[in-house]
Amino acid sequence: MGLELYLDLLSQPCRALYIFARSNNIPFEYKRVQLAKGQHKTEEFRKVNVLMKVPALRDGSFTLAESTAILLYLVRKFKTPDHWYPSDLQKRARVDEYLSWQHGNIRAKGSKLFLTKVMLPLLTGQPLPPEKLEFATEELNVALKQFEEKFLQDKPFIAGSEISLADLVALVELMQPVCAGYDLFEERPKLMEWRRRVEEAVGKQLFQEAHEEIMNIKNFTADQFAPEMMENFKQQLLKQ
Repeated sequence: MGLELYLDLLSQPCRALYIFARSNNIPFEYKRVQLAKGQHKTEEFRKVNVLMKVPALRDGSFTLAESTAILLYLVRKFKTPDHWYPSDLQKRARVDEYLSWQHGNIRAKGSKLFLTKVMLPLLTGQPLPPEKLEFATEELNVALKQFEEKFLQDKPFIAGSEISLADLVALVELMQPVCAGYDLFEERPKLMEWRRRVEEAVGKQLFQEAHEEIMNIKNFTADQFAPEMMENFKQQLLKQ
């Protein structure tokens, strides 16, 4: 049995893994797990990941959860080019620093805006309250300012002159609110240029392919989601 990646490309971490594996010619079998249909909650998938989340990896009898752990497993197993996770101690530390920071910042704030802008109207059948969108946008803007000032600065990429895992993970997260209709790059030329460099480094066609489904998320309807998933989204949004 070869390498299997269990993914849903609506998910940011899944897209990062898909792009990374494809751009590095890593052979894998793409196992699609549709989150909207609740396929990650099945007993079959539970055998792969007891946490019942994507992404997940199976390599023979070995299984692995959590996107960062999976990315690092692929880096080491397939000996990908050094720039992805540099051997230089300080450059690697910059990658680790971003990957540690992003969960509660870029990922959390970008996901919140996405859920607010896309899922809330689906759940309620009502127009999105402007104050909710404004608050979510302000929170994301704070994180974007920190990203530019702390992590990107005046460098081509987060760890220096070449793309790393940090850049790929960051960009797929930032695409989530973009796909929901908030073009966060429009008035940020430095961020726009960084995005262009990242896309070129992995291949624009591959990047667009990975984002094709999420780009159409605004056309989704409530009946495309399993009832339990709609309830899950509802509980998440009520906590915000």
